[in-house]
Amino acid sequence: MKKVVTFGVYDYFHLGHLRLFKNAKKLGDWLIVAVQDGDYILKTKPNAKVMYTTEQRKELVGALRVVDEVVSYTDVDVTIKTLDFDVFAVGEDQNHAGFQKAIEWCKENGKEVVRMKRTPGICSSEIKKSL
Repeated sequence: MKKVVTFGVYDYFHLGHLRLFKNAKKLGDWLIVAVQDGDYILKTKPNAKVMYTTEQRKELVGALRVVDEVVSYTDVDVTIKTLDFDVFAVGEDQNHAGFQKAIEWCKENGKEVVRMKRTPGICSSEIKKSL
């Protein structure tokens, strides 16, 4: 069984997230979605406005038919080493240092890395601004 993992906050859940999950699932047989811990978000970005708790976001994501497993994470480059997967599906906008380290770890450990395209016209930052 080929397992795919993708990481994100998924607080302002939108069509772009759903399409990411659908396209990531096409890369394998089992989709693991890692949802970032809310307390960790606020620790690293104290001014962030998090709408849903970690558990609520995990429940929302886990209710989707396309998602097979949901886990929470703090640092992507640490958590990725603890998961059983074959393909790392990375959003094209996920470029910060933690993702760069995770991608490097994947390459060094025989994991496939696939950059996923954004859904045109949909952006979490723009949704936040409009609220």
